[in-house]
Amino acid sequence: MTTPPGHPVPRAGDKAPPDKIVIEVATVNGSGCPTGTAAIAVSPDNTAFTVTYSDYLAKAGGPSLPTDFRKNCQLNLIVHVPNGFTYAVMGVDYRGSASLERGASGVEKASYYFQGSPATASRSHTFNGPLVDDWQATDTTEWANLVWAPCGVKRNLNINTELRVNAGTSDRTRTSFMTMDSTDGSVNTIYHLAWRQCPAA
Repeated sequence: MTTPPGHPVPRAGDKAPPDKIVIEVATVNGSGCPTGTAAIAVSPDNTAFTVTYSDYLAKAGGPSLPTDFRKNCQLNLIVHVPNGFTYAVMGVDYRGSASLERGASGVEKASYYFQGSPATASRSHTFNGPLVDDWQATDTTEWANLVWAPCGVKRNLNINTELRVNAGTSDRTRTSFMTMDSTDGSVNTIYHLAWRQCPAA
């Protein structure tokens, strides 16, 4: 199969670039990440980056407001990649805590796409009450289905996450909630990157 122009050439043993990558936050919008409550750090080996949230909470029942059942966060990231390389989001580890009454449920959903590209990867995970515990969800994508950043063109990476809590048949006087934060102020969401070398100009 012929590789379309501008797409990375599959090569055995492609590794992360030795040069440091830099991720800048262009915009952060959403009810789940008010200004100053989301931070990003890149791993030393350039194979992952971490988003830390400190105020990401969805809830239903009890004294909750009607708008509290769904929270989202849209990250628009500028990823500075060393020359000759491109990348894709290969896997994501989400973590948080939940307190879901019997009959209630919670959903974590995420989508990933590059600015101007029609290709979008989307995953969701459902948690059912009764549940009072930390939770973890992992999104993985097979190599053949990865959505790659175009070579030689700067395209922002967009990540849209969502938490949703449904009171369902639970006792509506009691609050069910799901967070991507914690009492110590941070829970990490880790994005694992795959790398390929771009074709020579």
